[in-house]
Amino acid sequence: MKKVKETVKSYFVITLGIAIMAVGIYFFKFPNNFSTGGVSGMSTILGELVPNISKAAFVNIINYSLLVLGLVFFGRGFAFKTVYSSVILSTLIALFEHFFPLEKPLTDQPFLELVCSILLVGVGSALLFSERASSGGTDIVAMILKKYSKLNIGKALFCSDFVIVIVSFVVFGVETGIFSMLGLLSKALVVDNIIDSIYLSKCVTIVTDNPAPICEYLTHNINRSATAVKCEGVFTHKDKTMLITVLTRSQTVGLKDFCKQVDPTAFIMITNSSDVLGKGFRENVG
Repeated sequence: MKKVKETVKSYFVITLGIAIMAVGIYFFKFPNNFSTGGVSGMSTILGELVPNISKAAFVNIINYSLLVLGLVFFGRGFAFKTVYSSVILSTLIALFEHFFPLEKPLTDQPFLELVCSILLVGVGSALLFSERASSGGTDIVAMILKKYSKLNIGKALFCSDFVIVIVSFVVFGVETGIFSMLGLLSKALVVDNIIDSIYLSKCVTIVTDNPAPICEYLTHNINRSATAVKCEGVFTHKDKTMLITVLTRSQTVGLKDFCKQVDPTAFIMITNSSDVLGKGFRENVG
């Protein structure tokens, strides 16, 4: 039952991420011809060069073609989450085109729309990555390049996206090309920061003379544990206990207040950590 709940939650997060991405792509990238890479960037350029075929149709054509390519190269073991994400993204963009046809951008502020597109696509991508999924597309090309060359996925993706941005200068002109380049450079930064924020935890180190009530608070009040290390103060040479634990942001606030009550002289260090593996946090997987 627990595994079923985790699977349902995972696919809910993936679907939400895809929906947010689809909104950013269709309502903000496509009308402004922002070609910041990926399938949406390729579709934006091809939609301009071949006006008889819509950008949403090109998304379908490219995504499904790359899915077939992925199945050919990786077989039936090809990640189901990637197939699911790619199909849902193509379907949502096609539905948006059918029910909300756009002939021009939503506003006359291209920079504002660029920010919206970067944030929405960034949030959506981060949600996908947090569930170890991707939207397919050029990710599949990068996976193939990694398999048959020494190029890693990050470099392969950046190279393909960079080529798409350069082409946008030729097809749409300097202004749109600059916006696309700005979007490309901002995208990775936004995604990385959002992923870090999703996984953000607080690593708390407490040096105290009174560890018992703090340990009691951790285990019984917030259902967390800690590592206790006996230590000695260098200046006072008094025996002390150092407690090390990892908490959420809200749990950290409560712990700080409690420590002030039971040991006002406790020394507390709090650092951010976005990569915590183990029981109660992320699964320890590669």
